[in-house]
Amino acid sequence: MPQISRFFGIIIYMYFNDHSPPHFHAEYGEYEAVYAIETLETLRGSLPRRAHGMVVEWATFHRDELRKNWELARQMQTLNGIEPLE
Repeated sequence: MPQISRFFGIIIYMYFNDHSPPHFHAEYGEYEAVYAIETLETLRGSLPRRAHGMVVEWATFHRDELRKNWELARQMQTLNGIEPLE
């Protein structure tokens, strides 16, 4: 599971050749959630409210980069790192 970003204890990653819809995974401690790239809807799991808010804020800024990484992952190519939330 390639890590593409890390900030405030949150790890963002994508799996290679994963199922649709386009999405990314976020992990914070023992919590994990899966977010749709297009809508930022939580598809599965949950994060604490504050961590969830930071993930959504970060993804809003980096949606185009997430889309590009999704395509790379589908093609089994190396993913690009994405700047963390500051």
